[in-house]
Amino acid sequence: MKSKLSVRALFAGVFAAGLVLHAPAWAQSVAVTSIVEHPALDAVRDGVKESLAEAGYTEEKGLKWQYQTAQGNNAIAAQIARKFIGDRPDVIVAIATPSAQAVVAATRDIPVVYSAVTDPVVAQLVPTTEASGTNVSGVSDRLSLERQIELIKKVVPDAKRVGMVYNPAEANSVVVVKAMRELLPEQGMSLVEATAPRTVDVGAAARSLVGKVDVIYTNTDNNVVSAYEALVKVGTDAKLPLVASDTDSVVRGAIAAMGVNYHNLGLQTGRMVVRILKGEKPGDIASETSDNLELFVNLSAAQSQGVTLDEEFVKSATKVIE
Repeated sequence: MKSKLSVRALFAGVFAAGLVLHAPAWAQSVAVTSIVEHPALDAVRDGVKESLAEAGYTEEKGLKWQYQTAQGNNAIAAQIARKFIGDRPDVIVAIATPSAQAVVAATRDIPVVYSAVTDPVVAQLVPTTEASGTNVSGVSDRLSLERQIELIKKVVPDAKRVGMVYNPAEANSVVVVKAMRELLPEQGMSLVEATAPRTVDVGAAARSLVGKVDVIYTNTDNNVVSAYEALVKVGTDAKLPLVASDTDSVVRGAIAAMGVNYHNLGLQTGRMVVRILKGEKPGDIASETSDNLELFVNLSAAQSQGVTLDEEFVKSATKVIE
């Protein structure tokens, strides 16, 4: 009897070991959070998941994937961060600056990959964009503001006063506003600011610029992008041109934008996540940016906002919306 039990135990042990050996190597967990849902950030999320799938990490093969949005609320972002830390995933992906700040503030050991963050150093996510030696790395959507000013001048050649609606509590917007204050005067232009601390404030902030500016420029401020239709209504009613840095905003009513492809940014972010899942440390990976910019132009928005676009400019666009 003892011999039979030993044999059974031996076979049971071999069988269990076989299960371990043949278990999916990609049975790991990724938790994703974004500050709010809007087309650009949703495209990042979907791109991350697509890159994971291309590398063999799918829910069908054992990947534990979870996604939560903070609905534009920093307090909810902090709650999500705490929940994710408690879940102990293999990697946390934090999309947009407020969500990334909430997650990075909550953990020093779980790998964090940020995405769609304008300036990760100013946001205090990493001490340097080189390999930081911390648990954090990621992909920035920072744009050359000199090129953004060139775009404004191509849309509204005689513009002197540039309006910006932004959330003063969002670090990525504060960085852009500060830089624009310095750069615009070099081009004989000035910045006129209107703050929108909440999404519901965007329309009123835009209306406050009517009669004071020649054009409104919007960066990737999450409050503004979430409520872009309110901005478009003001632009249309007041014949006030809108120029964006987010190409999805052109689809929604801006005249033009020179920006990153956020789906591609998500793919790039996802490839970084895969590297970490395969054993690399985030602190050994330098932060990345995207140089793959696209020009979107909306002809109907130009007409409704009182602008006639140069034909060569329109021909240079990656995508033209009639």
